Amino acid sequence: MIKGITWSPKETIIRKAKGSDNWPVTWGDDDVLYTAYGDGNGFEPFVPEKLSLGLARITGFPSDFAGMNLRSASIEQKGDGRAGKKASGILMVHNTLYLWARNAGNSQLTWSADHGLNWTWSDWKFEFGCPTFLNFGKNYQNARDDFIYIFSHDSEDAYTATDRFVLARVPSSKIQQRDAYEFFQKLNDNGKPIWIAEFSRRGAVFSNPGRCYRSNVSYNAPLKRYLWCQTLPGGDARFQGGFAIYDAAEPWGPWTSVFQTETWDVGPGESSSFPTKWISSDGKTAYLVFSGDDNFCVRKANLVIE
Repeated sequence: MIKGITWSPKETIIRKAKGSDNWPVTWGDDDVLYTAYGDGNGFEPFVPEKLSLGLARITGFPSDFAGMNLRSASIEQKGDGRAGKKASGILMVHNTLYLWARNAGNSQLTWSADHGLNWTWSDWKFEFGCPTFLNFGKNYQNARDDFIYIFSHDSEDAYTATDRFVLARVPSSKIQQRDAYEFFQKLNDNGKPIWIAEFSRRGAVFSNPGRCYRSNVSYNAPLKRYLWCQTLPGGDARFQGGFAIYDAAEPWGPWTSVFQTETWDVGPGESSSFPTKWISSDGKTAYLVFSGDDNFCVRKANLVIE
């Protein structure tokens, strides 16, 4: 179990892509980190027009990485705030990139089989307001099974904090099929998850009254633990605010608190995650990517193991 986190000094934070936020991250089959930004112009040299949804590739390692904008007319969107579709989750599995776009009337799935150059949009909407994928290793290596897992706070939109988070899963070969999805309801008497097809019967995978908002989940393979980064609602998190990190042995918990603050020493941004590529071989060192001050921010974390 992870019992705490020690952060590197705030002066060591690397900030790039000034003016852009969001930054969900996945580890591609080509060893590149793929990410998406919102309400900005991406990495330098900036794209000429501000996008609500743009793509980028990250190469290198936390102390010496490079970001490059990835242009694709089939996915790029415009519109500030609620007016534009924005990425909430990204995943590569079976050599295909998948992305959840929020602000689409609930959310909408899109995918690319050519490393982000061309995208196809689903003809259906997903009921989650701000879904994010659980990320395992490179091209979904080290996954616990053949399912894809999707977390969201239990709201129809991305802007309303709620009392609980919910969880869905879908076979990795059927991500594009809405009728293949099922939802976590509860744990049975043996602590095993019960999955149901009816969205209306979904249950809570995590509860925190009025405090469930944006989040991302990654798997720390060396430690065999799931790390869940949660932005706490209230105020402008770009510049000041709180967030929490929880860990568990399974995607459905039980979740234990690793780190929590109402006011971090820097703005935590509205999204954060631990890219699985940037977790050390012993699992004890990881790097948080977060959108503080509307930047692609990277901060080293040392995990305290019980």
